[in-house]
Amino acid sequence: MNAPRNTPPAAPRLRDATPADFPAIAAIYAHHVLHGAASFEETPPARDELLRRHAAVREQGLPWLVAELDGRVAGYCYATPYRPRAAYRYTIEDSIYIDEAFRGHGLGRTLLEALIARCEGGPWRQMIAVIADPQGGSLALHTSLGFELVGTLRAVGFKHDAWRDTTLMQRALGDGASTLPGGASTHTTAPT
Repeated sequence: MNAPRNTPPAAPRLRDATPADFPAIAAIYAHHVLHGAASFEETPPARDELLRRHAAVREQGLPWLVAELDGRVAGYCYATPYRPRAAYRYTIEDSIYIDEAFRGHGLGRTLLEALIARCEGGPWRQMIAVIADPQGGSLALHTSLGFELVGTLRAVGFKHDAWRDTTLMQRALGDGASTLPGGASTHTTAPT
C-alpha cells in the first residue's frame, strides 16, 4: 500500500541494491520511462536488463543504492562512468529515481547525499548530472548539493511528442581538480 503523499515517511534505510530489489526497481523505472522525461528511454527495460546494468556498475566499483521504507524499495540511485574513453575515468554520472508515492519528502536528497559520500571514497573527482526534466525537482536538488550549471543542450531528445533539452550540472568530488589522481598538487609555485 502506498504511503499518503502528505505524510512524510519515516527515515529510510539506505543500502546496496541486491538482485531481490529489481522487481521494485524495474517498476519504479518503468513509471519514469513511460510517464516522465527524466529518462530518454522510451520502452522500459526488463528486469534482466536492469540486473545486467547493475552488474556492470558494480564491476566498475561504483555504488548502486536503494532507499527502503517499511521493507519496500522507495527509490534508488547509482553512478556510472560519464563516458567510456580512458581520459574520463575520474568522472562519473549520477542517476536517481523515486517511487511516485514517495516523491516530495526528501528521499532524493537522502539518496544523492549518500551517493556523493560513497563516490568521494573512491578515485573519482567529478560528478555530472544530466537533467532532462526541468519541471521536476532535480535542478534544485543538485544545486542544493553543490552542483553547478555548466550548460544546456537544446532539443537533443524527442520524447512524449516534444523536443527535450538536457541540462548539464557538475560537482567536484573530494579534491576535485586541485590534485592529480596520484595525490600531487596541480598548483605550482614560482621558484624562489
